[in-house]
Amino acid sequence: MKIFTVNFRVRSYECDSYGHVNNATYLNYLEFARMSALFEKGFSLDSMKKNGYLVVIRRIEIDYKFPLYMNDEVFIKTFASEARKTSGTFTQQIFRAENNQLAAEARVTWVFIDQGGQPISIPAEIQEAFEIGSP
Repeated sequence: MKIFTVNFRVRSYECDSYGHVNNATYLNYLEFARMSALFEKGFSLDSMKKNGYLVVIRRIEIDYKFPLYMNDEVFIKTFASEARKTSGTFTQQIFRAENNQLAAEARVTWVFIDQGGQPISIPAEIQEAFEIGSP
């Protein structure tokens, strides 16, 4: 299983009136980490389109465990935890770096589609890059 990790610092505008990161902001964090994993392996939305496919999100479930605050150093782990013929799941874990405290955990269900929006098999290069294996 290949684990991708990305680091960043919480910015002031991501916090709500309670002083902690707004729950909706976590969706942006998760997207940033998934796109970073794709870029690390040489994929972009443009390159996927040129190869005749896209990956789209079908469902996201987030469990919030511990609040994050302005200026917290954060890291996110992303890894493929499940795969089927055309879809799968990434598990993403968001940590406060100072103490490795798990702040949130998400299960992100995705599906590969062709240019017409129809589900297709997970491309071989994606299976290899993310160590998904043959579903």
